[in-house]
Amino acid sequence: MIEVKSLCKRYGNILAVDDLSFSVDAGQVLGFLGPNGAGKSTTMKMLTGFLTPTSGSASINGIDTVENSVEARRHIGYLPEGAPSYGELSVHQFLTFVARARMIKKDGLEDAISRAVEKLNLTEVLHQPIETLSKGFKRRVGLAQAIIHDPQILILDEPTDGLDPNQKREVRHLIRDMAKDKIIIISTHILEEVEAVCNRVMIISQGRLLADDTPHGLVESSRYNNAVSMVVESAEKAASVLSELPQVARAELSEGELTLFPTGQPGLFEAVTSAITENDWQVSALRLEAGRLDDVFHSITQEETSV
Repeated sequence: MIEVKSLCKRYGNILAVDDLSFSVDAGQVLGFLGPNGAGKSTTMKMLTGFLTPTSGSASINGIDTVENSVEARRHIGYLPEGAPSYGELSVHQFLTFVARARMIKKDGLEDAISRAVEKLNLTEVLHQPIETLSKGFKRRVGLAQAIIHDPQILILDEPTDGLDPNQKREVRHLIRDMAKDKIIIISTHILEEVEAVCNRVMIISQGRLLADDTPHGLVESSRYNNAVSMVVESAEKAASVLSELPQVARAELSEGELTLFPTGQPGLFEAVTSAITENDWQVSALRLEAGRLDDVFHSITQEETSV
């Protein structure tokens, strides 16, 4: 498991990570979510031993990342932000270098490289210099080096950055497949990424932990949970009529879409559909909202910024 206790990182007068504590167990895909500059990458670097905490501690399977950094790193596969590599090397040469650095035995080296290459679909560029690759292929090479030693823990900083939709889908499938017996932490600002692959979400801002829940739990806390959205002719008139329903707390009209927020009384959707029929309104779209993760993220992070 990963265990973090009161982790802090200070750069001069700037407190990048502020008293962060959490633990992660096998089988969890943790989405580490926050705005730019929230402290996500700094936390990743401390977990992997690339940065020393100002205070607090982090351990990997009980191994302190400062006191025994090399041993802790043996359990980790890490994709840093930007996927740095040696551009003059071919993909095969680079993965060979990483495999040797990871102390993979000579008789298993080519098998380890082949497995990583196959999983990331790198065969067509295997002998091409990395500096000549597209951003998407460079990212896939970065993922290949992270998994080459089959680590128990994967820490991925923006794993699908620069990938096209098909490549993103492949990487997400790979993450879900590997998650059965590994810990995976994904640092990202892409909400779609979190909903696609994570079973746990932490939101941080200004280095502080603000929320820790499942994606479903966060979505349920959205003000849009159980709201009704619709596109209707004479929307202003419809808003005025529907605002009088006891199930409607308020109505908002934005960019041609009318959203009705619930009071908590049951039957909002049924009451709205009855009103549509009674008033013979022309409706081109109607849906019951489950909630919106972007709304929760905005609400939590903006509230922290305004403090």
